[in-house]
Amino acid sequence: MTGMSDVRLLLQADELTAGQSPKVSCTPTGLGLGRWGLMLHRWQSRKALRELSDEQLRDIGLSRQQAWEEGCKPFWRG
Repeated sequence: MTGMSDVRLLLQADELTAGQSPKVSCTPTGLGLGRWGLMLHRWQSRKALRELSDEQLRDIGLSRQQAWEEGCKPFWRG
């Protein structure tokens, strides 16, 4: 593992040993986005997901159907 994944694993392990539940999220919380910024991020990333080629989807391990379902979710849904 490299970079951020190492840090996240260490932080989650510390939270688990301290009795806290890990805070796992796929949203860019470190960017300081407000509610509207988060919605805009979701809208843009879901649009980009719908536009990926079959080769790109294969690289990330998604089928066209999975990408379409995720990409078509409304931006206000997490």
